[in-house]
Parts: sequence; C-alpha cells; structure tokens
Amino acid sequence: MTRLNPTADGMCTLKNAGDTGKSECIIEPASKLLGAMLRIMQESGYIKSFEFVEDGRGGQLIVHLTGKINNCGAITPRFSVQLDEMEYWEKQYLPGKNFGILMISTSRGVLSHEQARKEGIGGELLGYVY
Repeated sequence: MTRLNPTADGMCTLKNAGDTGKSECIIEPASKLLGAMLRIMQESGYIKSFEFVEDGRGGQLIVHLTGKINNCGAITPRFSVQLDEMEYWEKQYLPGKNFGILMISTSRGVLSHEQARKEGIGGELLGYVY
C-alpha cells in the first residue's frame, strides 16, 4: 500500500481504534513528527502511553488508548498560523472553546495551541484532537 501522508494515516488509525473500543493500536511507519504529536496527546490525557518498536521497515508506534478520543485528524495542507489567528483555527477544527487541542509545529518543537499561545509564537497546523 502506498502511503502518501503517514501523519494522516496514523491519526486515522487512532480514530478508528478508538471508535471500535480497542485498548491499543499499532501505527506504522513511525515518524518523529507523529511521535511528537502523540506526546502532546499523552500530556493532555487523550492516550495512556506509546512506545516505539524498531522492525527494520520504518518502525512501529504501539499506542495504548484511554477511550477519550472523540475525533482526531491531520490538517492538510499545513496552514501557517500566527498568534492572533489562533482563535480562527480553533473555531475551524474544534467543536467548542476550551475543548480539544490543535497541534502546531513551531520553532520550539511541536506544541499544543495553548502552549504556543503561552509562549507567544505561531507555526504550522499539524492536527487536532478532541
């Protein structure tokens, strides 16, 4: 199978596993970007934990779910977002104020939109989860 967007495939795998009530799922191929997005989801309580397993073909991410993901996805194309535009993008992708997180690639690494707002920086939208 040809994978054109591994980030979108990984987020889709998470959503499908959550919708079917599974307690764990395997995302392959693994990427550092997807690992950084999973770290933010773990810090926010959407997943329990995740681990990287090298299999000689790009690796796998084994994700342990909590059942708290209603929806998640990758945002393509990766829109640039400035600090003062953050609320507009929240309205576009999140169902309500203070509900869910946007994941943003910044000059200080991958951050949630709340962390980026605290640090006063913008970046590129990667994905969302709520």
